[in-house]
Amino acid sequence: MFDAVEQTSKVMDIHEQAITDLLAQAEGERVACVRANVRPIDLAQTMAAMANASGGTILIGVRGRQVEGVADVDAARAMAFDAALACLPPLVLPLPVVVTHNGATLLIVTVPSGLPHVYSVGGTYLRREGSANVPLAPDALRHLLIERGETSWDRMAPPDATLADLDAEKIAAYARRVGPIAEADPLAFLLRRGCLMQRSGTATGKTEFVPTNAGLLLFGVEIERWFPQAEVTLVRYQGREMSDAFLREDIRDTLPETARRAERWLIEHMRRGSRMVGLEREDWTQFPLGAVREALINALAHRDYTIRGDSIRVLLFSDRLECYSPGRLPGHVTLQNLVEERFSRNATLVQALADLGLIERLGYGIDRMLRQMADAGLPPPEFRETTAGFLVTLYGRTGDDRADAGGADVAAWRRMGLNERQIAALLFLAEHQRITNRDMQELAPDVSAETLRRDLVDLVERGLLLRVGDKRGAYYILK
Repeated sequence: MFDAVEQTSKVMDIHEQAITDLLAQAEGERVACVRANVRPIDLAQTMAAMANASGGTILIGVRGRQVEGVADVDAARAMAFDAALACLPPLVLPLPVVVTHNGATLLIVTVPSGLPHVYSVGGTYLRREGSANVPLAPDALRHLLIERGETSWDRMAPPDATLADLDAEKIAAYARRVGPIAEADPLAFLLRRGCLMQRSGTATGKTEFVPTNAGLLLFGVEIERWFPQAEVTLVRYQGREMSDAFLREDIRDTLPETARRAERWLIEHMRRGSRMVGLEREDWTQFPLGAVREALINALAHRDYTIRGDSIRVLLFSDRLECYSPGRLPGHVTLQNLVEERFSRNATLVQALADLGLIERLGYGIDRMLRQMADAGLPPPEFRETTAGFLVTLYGRTGDDRADAGGADVAAWRRMGLNERQIAALLFLAEHQRITNRDMQELAPDVSAETLRRDLVDLVERGLLLRVGDKRGAYYILK
């Protein structure tokens, strides 16, 4: 599903102070100190435990906080390699780094966070808790296997689900969308897509098709029966904070229909209208529709459906849209590498949504969202992990720069350096199509006629206005 960590021979720049800081820390989930003569199996257990958690740093040549050093660097390095190979699957780690601290030689082993597999040693799956390597409980192991992609939740099948739980019309519509390859044998195509699996019937003993979790989410008849957590809650607040006055919609449907209904609701309830950018009138929406769609589809496709009692929540404020999805970033993906890395927690769902045209190109939603916000002149999206989920925030047009006359957006004019009198003149033109010197005088009665004349001349010289007629009969129009 994604690449393993690439080995590198590049020497890490570890300063003396960094080693001092590491030694000053108590051993814990991300720091471990081992003696130079540590047994490879013990070192392997620490490596695997860190790999199954959040990664960490192992200092070889330290007993407690006492630096003993490594006498034979080559032997210590070989021992570290043996320990990595003793893990199943073998750990692929950056090369150990040799450092010197207070005259003693140490070996630093880094276990990166977000490794692609779940690792065992001698048949035992461990996880780092405090300074100890402890066996993973069955539930924790199952969740980690799903999270790391070893076992995909969307390809599992509920024990009681049958083909009767799927909507034949939705399957047929999906097959038509995909084309002849799916229409020829829809069930076989759904099997290849991971929406169905084969299982021996308990009564007949014959192999039969049964829907997977993905199949039910995409084509199910009773979504709430199988997945009460598969809900999207949409809320519209009038201001910038939560209040008692709001509009709410709860959607419980198949994922494709949920996406369509939620998008229609958001378009209906976000601000929209027309504006003047320079001298061009164009329609505007509070947020770029493509960015809203990406945030919504990403939440539906990548949320952690093993988390019950929580749902996707999309909150629409006067200045922003917040889209919360249950489940933190999976596997090797972090906030730091979110744009570059590609990961699908629910690969079957993602592929089917792409088949339906709801995802235009696999793996590039974040890039597209960034580009669309930038093209609209809006701040980039904000991404944040919460205790148990992931939050995307889009900041939209607040309306503060829009005047009532013509729905014009004056921000572009201010950026051009126009003064308030000139902006007032352009707003007047947006509504009345022409302006005269007398109109200017009525707009700014306390300003001299000569100053107002220069304002209009400047707008003509900038190429914004065109003067029509001479002397007293002259007036100005948008060029």
